[in-house]
Formats: sequence, C-alpha cells, structure tokens
Amino acid sequence: MGNSQAGAATLLDAPASSGGGGGLRIEANGINVIEGGERKGRPLDLFWPWFAANVSILGLSYGSFALGFGISFWQGMIVGLIGIVVSFILVGFIALAGKRGSAPTMVLSRAAFGIRGNRLPTLVSWLLTVGWETVLAILATQATSTVFARLAHAGGTPTEAIALVVVVALVVGGGVLGFTTIMRMQTVITAVTAVLTIMYIALVADKIHWHTVSAIPAGSTEHALGAFVFFMTGFGLGWVNCGADYSRYLPRSASSRGVVGWTTFGSSVAPIILLVFGLLLAGSSSHLSSAIAIDPIGALTTELPTWFLIPFVIVAVLGLVGGAVLDIYSSGLALLSAGLRIPRFVAAFIDGTVMIGGTIYVVFFATNFIGQFEGFLITLGVPISAWCGVVLADIVLRRRDYDEADLYNKAGRYGDVRWTPIAIVVVATALGWGLVTNASASWLTWQGYLLAPFGLGGKTGAWAYANLGVLLALALGFFAALVLERGHIQHQEAAPASKPLVVPLSS
Repeated sequence: MGNSQAGAATLLDAPASSGGGGGLRIEANGINVIEGGERKGRPLDLFWPWFAANVSILGLSYGSFALGFGISFWQGMIVGLIGIVVSFILVGFIALAGKRGSAPTMVLSRAAFGIRGNRLPTLVSWLLTVGWETVLAILATQATSTVFARLAHAGGTPTEAIALVVVVALVVGGGVLGFTTIMRMQTVITAVTAVLTIMYIALVADKIHWHTVSAIPAGSTEHALGAFVFFMTGFGLGWVNCGADYSRYLPRSASSRGVVGWTTFGSSVAPIILLVFGLLLAGSSSHLSSAIAIDPIGALTTELPTWFLIPFVIVAVLGLVGGAVLDIYSSGLALLSAGLRIPRFVAAFIDGTVMIGGTIYVVFFATNFIGQFEGFLITLGVPISAWCGVVLADIVLRRRDYDEADLYNKAGRYGDVRWTPIAIVVVATALGWGLVTNASASWLTWQGYLLAPFGLGGKTGAWAYANLGVLLALALGFFAALVLERGHIQHQEAAPASKPLVVPLSS
C-alpha cells in the first residue's frame, strides 16, 4: 500500500502482536485503523467491558448524591433511571462509529472537525478521561484505608500508600498491555464484582427503613432536573468520548442494533440496580448519607459485619479499577489522536503518571472531595456534551463508512480544520458554562454568568443548580451540526475513495 499525497509518517514499530492475540503482550495497535483480519467478535462482547466499567460500588453512593439535591426517593429513581439509560444510549450511538470506521473515537471525530481542528475536542476528551481515572484511583485508595482502619486499626498514610501502589499497578498495567488484556480483565471483574455486590446488598438490606425513605419530601422541578443532569454527566456523558474505542474491533458486518443495544444494556444495568438500592440505603440514614459525601466508598462499610470487610475491599477496588482501566486506555489514545508521536503504551504511562500525581494530592492534602467531583463533572460535561452533539449529528448524516485513509490525511475529504463544528462547540460551551453553577468548588464560582440575564434567578435562584448548560450544549451541538453540516457531509461522501494508506500507529 502506498503513502498518501500528504505524506504519512513512518510506522514507529511493526506490530508485535495484534489486538486479539493471546498472552500478556503489549498491544501494538495505536490509533491506526484495525485491519480486517483483526476485526472479530459479536456485539454481545461489548457487554463485558461496559458492565465491568460501571458495576462499581460507587453506584450506591449516587443515591446519596441524588438526595443531596433535595429530592424524594421516587424523584431520584425516575430521574436516575432516565439519566442513566439516555446517557448510555448516546455511548451506544458513538460506538456505531467504531464499527463503521474501525478507529478510536477521537480519530473518527476528525471527520467532523478536521485533522488538526479535532485537537481541541481531543484535549477536552483527554482531560475528562484522565480526570475520571484519577477520581476512581482516589476512591479505591480511600476505601481501602477506611476498611483497614476498621479491620485492624491500620488505616492512615501507610495503608493509603500501599493501596495506591496496588491500584496503580492494576490500572496502568491494563492500560499498557492494551485491548486483549483489558477485555480479559473486564470479564473477570464482571464475575467477581457481580457476586460480591449481590452479597453486599443482601447483608445490608435490613438497614433499609421504608417509612423513613418514603417520608423524604419531594423537591422542586429545578432540583430534580439538576439531579438528572448530574446522573447524565456522572454516567454516560463521562464515557461518550470512549464509545468507539472497543467497538472498533468488531467486523463491519456486526449488527448496528446489537452494538447500540449491548453497549447501552451492559453500561446501564448495574448502575440502575445500585442506584435504587443506594437511594433506599442513604434515605434510611441521614448520618450515612453525610458520611458518603466525605468518603463515597469507605462510608458504605459502616453497615457491614467485620467478616465481609475484605470481600468489600475486593469488590470496591475491582469495580473502580474496571472503570479506570478503560479510561487510561482511552486517554492514551486521545493523546495520540491529538498529535503526540509516541507509542500507545508510552501514552498510557504518561496518563498513569498524571493519575498518580492527582491521587496523591487529593488523598493526602485536599478536602471536600464531593464538591470538587461535582465541579469537575459539570464543568467538563458542558464541552463534551457539545462535542457529543456534533458527533452524533455527523453519525446520523453519514450514509457511508468512513474513508480510512482520509482520517489521517490533512489534504483529504475531511480537511485540516473545520471551523463550523469548532465554532458550534465553542459557542455551546460558552452558553453552557453560563447556565451551570458549582458553589462547592471555589475555582468555579465564575460560572453561571447567564442565569441572571436569562431571567433564571441568578446564581442563587431556583434554577442555579439545575445545570441547564449541559443539556443546552448537547442540544445545540446536535441541532446546529444537523442543519449546518448536512451539505458539507454530502459533499464529503461524493468524493472518490482515497488510495490505501499505511497509517502510523501513533499518527
């Protein structure tokens, strides 16, 4: 196969092993298109990584987070169910692009934004995935320390340091080894965490007091909407920028409905069950609900018998690792998609280093974790929602598979910089940030600047915590791109197919 006229760079390394090879070998594939011989499996296979990534015991704590918006059990269950399912359906549709283009999510995004124009949303994607993997490492470290402090009065800095080393080894190890190892890890994590989570629920079920839960008064529409947005950003919108990274290994003939369906089902089923039980648990004890705000995982041990503390550490750490390992894999791909010319496993090491630094800071120095967590989710949730809207519109408008060679060619059909989609994301983000607030994070008090001009009561009004900016960014990104990009995409697809291209693994 010949080089394109734009001049592709030379391969950094010849593939040492395919993405589907056996053994603990480092995956050679980077952001290149997956060759036909490596595309295999069924849409059902997507269930395992997405279930394992979202079966975390952290899902129970979302019950407390929801009630913190001042809403009732029934309101929390309804907005949680809708928010979880709708947000993961978006992930399912993004996964379709992986099947149609056999490249990572942030490479396929080049079709909408151009080769270099895509660097802006890729940077946001990298920040989001690195942020999430750091959050999950923090939670795993804190939970381990809490459990051992209760078990043998051995909590504190030494235990946290040991827990951090173990978590980092699992997460970075999986991220470095790549796709095949991750898929095997996720299958094991799915089985172990599912069984132990069921045991946890059975052990603490007697702590639920329905009369207390049912007495929680209903909140306003604005409060319920704020919880809904929090669920969307905390679940599916935190994964949309990774949706195609795993479906890219499926054959082009795989069922599109199956790709969307199994991604959505695998991602949603555990969070829904955990949320409902978490609402019942937190609603039965205001003390537990307050403790979760300080230590979202470790606080859940207060209701457990001593003999189950070690199994709880296993289920907590594995569940969090299941999510973090997908994040570090995708964050590494995002670095390469942004133009960093290094092997994929080196990118994973870089992200692991950032994760370690962030975890050390929060675990050993920072306070008020939940406030910073909410601020992080909502702030990055706005631009990633705008990007998601644009990419979803791009997927809807396309009638043909992606031109593989042109995804790496600045002179190809997708262009170098596509200013219209970039402008949509920038405008949607500016409007979105003006309609969200994060009072618990002092560095984000500048947000919400449009609440007063739009007649929504300002930063202290009823709509202040509804976080309408996330929904606005998603809707504006989708509908603006749907209208403004239709003709351009038709022009792209009318161009003749490009010559085959040797695509660098890190190009």
